[in-house]
Amino acid sequence: MSETKTPREFTGRHMLVIMLAFFGTIAGVNIFMATMATKSWTGLVVKNTYVASQQFNEKLAASQAQADLNWKVGLTYRDGQLIFDLADDQNQPIQMQSVQIALTRPIGISQDRTLTLLAEGEKFTVREAIPSGVWNVVINADIDGFPEFIYRARLIIDPEQSPAADAKSP
Repeated sequence: MSETKTPREFTGRHMLVIMLAFFGTIAGVNIFMATMATKSWTGLVVKNTYVASQQFNEKLAASQAQADLNWKVGLTYRDGQLIFDLADDQNQPIQMQSVQIALTRPIGISQDRTLTLLAEGEKFTVREAIPSGVWNVVINADIDGFPEFIYRARLIIDPEQSPAADAKSP
């Protein structure tokens, strides 16, 4: 006794379920991705773009004047200690009164931090546990005779491959 089954008919209800599942999946993934994007990075670079644009030429000229000095910047993270030193074009150390470093992630703000370094001889250091990964570094140093010293670099900390990380200029 064989029972013959008739093929099921494809109805509009089947098509509706397929379409709802397809577009529901797309909408769900889009909502998830948009939520994760807004939680991880605000997209804010400067608070007031108009004011920033008005200061661009001044900052560019100051940056060029600083680059023309040919100062050598040393920034190293080793054994939980961030070390910063600055030398002139003759490799003579430059005397600094204070140094602050802002560490930010390229994307996201949850781990951003500002560190004040302490003088140890000719170098400035701070002991800080910095998570591995890529960091944007902005160094502000107070130096007599200079209105402001600002240096930007990228610091890559990867303890598995290298016990020390050195800054690389962007």
